[in-house]
Amino acid sequence: MAAEAPNSIYDFTVKDIEGNDVSLKDYAGKVLLIVNVASKDGLTESNYKELDVLYEKYKTQGLEILAFPCNQFAGQEPGTDAEIKEVARSKFKAEFPIDVNGKDAAPLYQYIKSQKGGLFGNAIKWNFTKFLVNKERKVVDRYAPTTGPLRIEKDIQGLLAVPASAP
Repeated sequence: MAAEAPNSIYDFTVKDIEGNDVSLKDYAGKVLLIVNVASKDGLTESNYKELDVLYEKYKTQGLEILAFPCNQFAGQEPGTDAEIKEVARSKFKAEFPIDVNGKDAAPLYQYIKSQKGGLFGNAIKWNFTKFLVNKERKVVDRYAPTTGPLRIEKDIQGLLAVPASAP
C-alpha cells in the first residue's frame, strides 16, 4: 500500500542537531521560516545575524526558524557532522545536515518546493533560500538567497498577527 501524500508540513519529521527525530507537529500554531544554511557562504554572516534578530524579536509571538545546514552548493558547509554541529550551534540553532535537491532531497524539502516553486522551477538554487509557513501549516512564500531575512519582517509580522486556526 502506498504511503499517503503529505497534506502539510506537519506530516514530516526531521532530525535535530543531536540527530533526534522531531515531528513538525511540535510547531503547530507557529509561523515557521525554513532556511537551508551554510557556514562558508558569502551570505552567511548577514543571514545568520538577521535570522537571529528576527528570532529574538518574534520568538515569544510564535516565530520559529528551522535552519538546515546544506553542503550541496560549492561545498560551503564542509566538515564532519560533529564539526557542522559545532559551527551551527555557535552561529545559530541550525538543525542537522540535509540535502535539498536531487534524488536524496529530504522529504520536507521535496514538499515545500512543490508548494512554492522558484522563478526557474522547484530546485533550490543556493544557500539561504527561505520558505515562510503560516500558522495554518501552509507554505505561503519563498524568498531568494539574496533576500535578507529583515526584508521579510513585514510578512512575518502579518502572519503572526493572524490567529491560528485548529489543525
